[in-house]
Amino acid sequence: MVIITGANGFVGTNLSRYLTERGFLISPLSLRGNSLPELPKAASAIIHLAGKAHDLKNQADDEEYFRVNSELTHSLFDAFLQSNIEDFFYFSSVKAAADKVIDVLTEDVVPTPATAYGRSKLAAEAYLISQSLPKGKRLFIIRPCMIHGPGNKGNLNLLYSFIQKGLPYPLASFDNERSFLSIDNLCYTLNILLTNKDIHSDIFNLSDDEPLSTNEVLEIICDTIGKKKRLLFIPKKAIKIVARFGDWLKLPLNSERLQKLTESYVVSNEKLKKALLIDKLPTSATAGLITTIKSFDSAVT
Repeated sequence: MVIITGANGFVGTNLSRYLTERGFLISPLSLRGNSLPELPKAASAIIHLAGKAHDLKNQADDEEYFRVNSELTHSLFDAFLQSNIEDFFYFSSVKAAADKVIDVLTEDVVPTPATAYGRSKLAAEAYLISQSLPKGKRLFIIRPCMIHGPGNKGNLNLLYSFIQKGLPYPLASFDNERSFLSIDNLCYTLNILLTNKDIHSDIFNLSDDEPLSTNEVLEIICDTIGKKKRLLFIPKKAIKIVARFGDWLKLPLNSERLQKLTESYVVSNEKLKKALLIDKLPTSATAGLITTIKSFDSAVT
């Protein structure tokens, strides 16, 4: 039996279905109450997905991030340590390591999170690592980059809507490379970590094998839904001014969203693949995006 917190979310729903199809019994665990529910005695693993997501509108309270992402994780991990459950998977974020990446993000970087979201995730990681792990138990800290797949809502939807509505993309002057993570590769990875007991406790980045530029993502979207690519090469300085106005006026395009859409953020998954004894993940970055985009197109039609 596998306990999953956040089982009703995008990742939790897909992961629960994937693991169920492979013979796992899933036990959803809600952390919304004032006290931690009793953990099922028959469980062999906890996958802790629940948490407060990054708020791009910057309206979230810092204390709430730490209460949900750090303190609840502490309580759940303490219960795990006192139980007979063998494995604990904590879904952190690459943002716990760095908000900006100069070259390629690896697990040995000295973490420098700049937001309350990233700091709260890192605080949870630090607590987990500081605890003595009894013999026979494993701890995996997973740092995924931007996850996408059917049912996902995020910046990919924003790019998709631009093209679906026939609007020109106004940020084409920004050159970048960034890593994505398909839900298929996430589920595949968790299945191996659950079943291969020879893999030891560790921190792993989780991303698709190949980074893509935003302009490449736009081309993939256009090819998938049969739309003509329309790009506007507006000077970067003018776009940044508009984004600063967006910060004040709470517009859809603000400085943080502009950064997420145009920054280079390449994440290495080499350490993970070495642990899994594989050369590449089963779903390419392009194939994963096509699956996600087709799900958007199906929802529209």
